[in-house]
Amino acid sequence: MTARKRRFAVAAVASLGAAMVAFGLQGPADGAVRKPAAAPACTDGTLVQTDRGPVCGTVADGVRSWLGVPYAAPPVGKLRWQPTEPHPGWTTTLEATQRGASCPQPAFLGPPSENEDCLRLNIVTPEKTDKPLPVMVEFHGGGFRLGGPSDGTHLVKSGGVIHVGVQYRLGIFGFMTHAAFGKNAGNYALQDQQASLRWVQSNIAKFGGDPKNVTIFGASAGGSSVCAQTASPTARGLFHKGIAQSGEYNSLLGTDTTWQAQDCKAKLPTEAEAQAAGARFAAAVGCTGGDVGACLQAVPVKKLLDQAGDGMGADKGTLGPVVDGKILTMSPGEAFATGKVNNVSLMHGVDRDETQLRSANTTAEYEAFVRQQYPKIADQVFKLYPLERFPAPSAFIAYRTIVADSNSVCPALLNDERLAHKIKVFAYQTDNADAPPLFFLDKTKPNGSYHISESPFLSPFPGGAELTANQKAFGEQLTSEWTGFARTGDPTVEGTPFWPRFTRTAPDVMSLVPAGDSELTREISRQHHCGFWNEYTPFEK
Repeated sequence: MTARKRRFAVAAVASLGAAMVAFGLQGPADGAVRKPAAAPACTDGTLVQTDRGPVCGTVADGVRSWLGVPYAAPPVGKLRWQPTEPHPGWTTTLEATQRGASCPQPAFLGPPSENEDCLRLNIVTPEKTDKPLPVMVEFHGGGFRLGGPSDGTHLVKSGGVIHVGVQYRLGIFGFMTHAAFGKNAGNYALQDQQASLRWVQSNIAKFGGDPKNVTIFGASAGGSSVCAQTASPTARGLFHKGIAQSGEYNSLLGTDTTWQAQDCKAKLPTEAEAQAAGARFAAAVGCTGGDVGACLQAVPVKKLLDQAGDGMGADKGTLGPVVDGKILTMSPGEAFATGKVNNVSLMHGVDRDETQLRSANTTAEYEAFVRQQYPKIADQVFKLYPLERFPAPSAFIAYRTIVADSNSVCPALLNDERLAHKIKVFAYQTDNADAPPLFFLDKTKPNGSYHISESPFLSPFPGGAELTANQKAFGEQLTSEWTGFARTGDPTVEGTPFWPRFTRTAPDVMSLVPAGDSELTREISRQHHCGFWNEYTPFEK
């Protein structure tokens, strides 16, 4: 283990509760909360007949829950790397009282998961409902490699919505592309997400939900998922609104060191490029000649996870979305630029200081990292972001600012502008520099408004950091805006400031800050050098 990974692991263990919030984990990485010796018994009055079979759940602490409900057939054996299939169904009552195992993923905050029978969802509703409620479907973050959905209890109890948390295939299992699996191979994770939305359309009314008022949402890869589904022709009609949180995070100029290309602005691999990557991966795990597809489907889960690793390498396969010609006919960023998107409304935004790259802690690192990320324009970047303009630790803050501006802030604003030509958009930027730090941060550094910093407020974890009065008010506001948008299609609801839609003539972005001080701004582009950075954004009109 490298020194960086050791530091990462120590920080993760030290802030386990916050980490669970960040990536939707509810416990160790092998499937959220540790299973009790015996599953809880169902509560009387929770029997629901789904289109696949009967399920029963529990009632506790003001909510009803049905956990680990299958929404598709287990993608095992010959169904590995195949389009999502309907579940064959069951006849005896399924006791949906505990979460299923997370989809296969490497060790992260605990033991790894190797369980491919993972296409399950969790439904949480208010204990009492007297009318169909808006539905919030969560696609969790974790770089398409890690995690699982949050429990949704806070949003349900505070916002009067139904929460559906979706588990979908991750990493090499979610995106492997190879000629053996057909010309439109890949994007199985996105197909899983769409299958979960079809399940919602068919079944959520039986749980008290309104299938005509479905909002998908998520942070990081969850935000990227919202962008992908907004651009996917096969997702048309499956949802009505989306909330994309921190969905712009890949390196602007392609020098990724953390995740493969996958975000809302990235130029995704073509099918041909992904097929070539799949051929290299297959060879690396010993599948050459003969029936390569059958060989790949027989490789043990751990061997596949080990070979894929973090995806950084020539023979690691594809661990993110692909322009496969069916689920995605183009990258989401290109769809936004050309107006080829589904007719939905979006809340869309990022955090002011977010970065998914390593930090610069010295002047030498600052200079080296800038030249690595922006090799052809490094001298111009140095002029725009001179170290003497930043307080100590200047190298850390300057590089953090450059990465955030180039990778997240300016691309998000550009996507707002492009989307607003076609659909209703409510744009935001989170400027909360004092959110409780999550596990991936160095708490000794000024991290500012970091990546997915809304998560502790939307999915607070019991025993988490004590919030100040300012931050408590912030959490109340965010919860009202997120659930209000799910109810009405407008984040301006009781307890929140006026938040108009973003348009060409009124490009207002809501700057989200604590203590009830959020305000509209049109200054982001000028303050963050977006005129400069937009020259290097893909998909010019």
